[in-house]
Amino acid sequence: MADTSNFAPEPRQLGPGYASIVELDAVSLSRAIAGRALSCVEVLQAYLDQIDRLNPLVNAIVAPVDADALMKQAQGLDAELARGHWRGPLHGLPQAPKDILPVAGMVTTRGSPIFAGQVAVTDAIIFERARAGGAIFIGRSNSPEFGLGGHTYNPVYGTTRNAFNTSFSAGGSSGGAAVAVALRMLPVADGSDMMGSLRTPAAFNNVYGFRTTFGCVPYGPADEVFFQQFSVAGPMARNVPDLAMLLEVQAGFDVRTPLTRRGAGRNQAYQIPSRDWRGVRIGWLGDFGGRLPTEPGLLETCARALAHFEAVGCSVEPLTLDFDLERLWQAWIDLRSFFVSGANAALYADPKTRSQLKPEAVWEIERGLRLSAPQVYDALKVRSAWYQHLCALFEKVDFLVLPATQVFPFEAELDWPHSIGGRDMATYHRWMEVTIPATMAGLPALAAPAGLGPQGLPAGIQIIGPAQAEAAVLQVGDAYDKASGYSRLRSPLLTPA
Repeated sequence: MADTSNFAPEPRQLGPGYASIVELDAVSLSRAIAGRALSCVEVLQAYLDQIDRLNPLVNAIVAPVDADALMKQAQGLDAELARGHWRGPLHGLPQAPKDILPVAGMVTTRGSPIFAGQVAVTDAIIFERARAGGAIFIGRSNSPEFGLGGHTYNPVYGTTRNAFNTSFSAGGSSGGAAVAVALRMLPVADGSDMMGSLRTPAAFNNVYGFRTTFGCVPYGPADEVFFQQFSVAGPMARNVPDLAMLLEVQAGFDVRTPLTRRGAGRNQAYQIPSRDWRGVRIGWLGDFGGRLPTEPGLLETCARALAHFEAVGCSVEPLTLDFDLERLWQAWIDLRSFFVSGANAALYADPKTRSQLKPEAVWEIERGLRLSAPQVYDALKVRSAWYQHLCALFEKVDFLVLPATQVFPFEAELDWPHSIGGRDMATYHRWMEVTIPATMAGLPALAAPAGLGPQGLPAGIQIIGPAQAEAAVLQVGDAYDKASGYSRLRSPLLTPA
């Protein structure tokens, strides 16, 4: 039986404040299930009803599982509770694993027609942990092809639309997950992040997404290539305690992935402790002194959010970077192309599958195949120098803050923003350059809501901490959330609370 000593179930009858199950935060929902104030069957039905009502508008959850089969799972989980067996905080919670990593017995297309209809035979490690913890997999969350790009659309399932305005993008690549959480179609969700794939959709849909330090959460299936990849798996949620609750399940050492860490995330962090924030220093990076183009109004919206750090006692000071950002960008795209080409070279080599790859994937693969070993090594040296530069900044401040995106959500029919503020974007992902500082340094970065911009569309900030400082980043993020109240902004698609 799971240890409940730090997650006390709360036996109680739901009162008027709990009229709608899907409106419960994930921590309260989990406690209600553990205390048998709600059954797993009731919870599943409430979420399936919400999906039936809203998913046709946004296309966030794809490849749905048969409802009768799901109900049998929920009944079995209720029977376990009746016997006194509680699997942990995900017991009975509906989940829709992102359609990038494999889930045993479920379709895993990676958004590509090459894999349409492919049923996986094994679980990625995070899904293995969620399944063992009692999660009910109700379908998959939509993602762009191979997770490439910050806009969730693909030829298999189509486009996922923004939770606040369906004419706009949900972001990506964890766009389906972010929209499902924002619209209460899932209590929490998994995602992955290489170039902002947890952070961009979190910002676009007014939820939280957490890119953790590499090694905090095992990434990929057990046979994933043994290398320090850029991609990490992580949680998405409507608030920080919910986020930390899911991280508690996802994180920690696995002998099959030797770069993971013992004890990572295993501190019952969803019981966020309070602290005195006086003397804590926030370094505001903004748009790197004008070097990053931003959509008009975006930087101002994010800068206004800084007042909430000051409201809890932190000091905020602007910081400048003494680093060649163009050199950093070139190193980044070399390393990214190196990884993408290595993972997909076989698909490119076969003319039949190559013809089914989207142009951006072909560009990445061809670029990576042209790289020499010295070029990759030089890019790694730049990465190391960048990490040391940020270490020096953390001697001056405790956390770094900058926008999570350079644009507000853009029109859903657009493939990607080709210019920002009159400056052309030379590649399909240059508009997401603001996400690479944390990725290149391997640092934890929390995407947090920053309110609505001039057109009523969500914006977000990133809170970056030193390596392996997940608990501290969650703690300051929770204080910011309580001060700002931004996470309580609701989509117009939702009924009043």
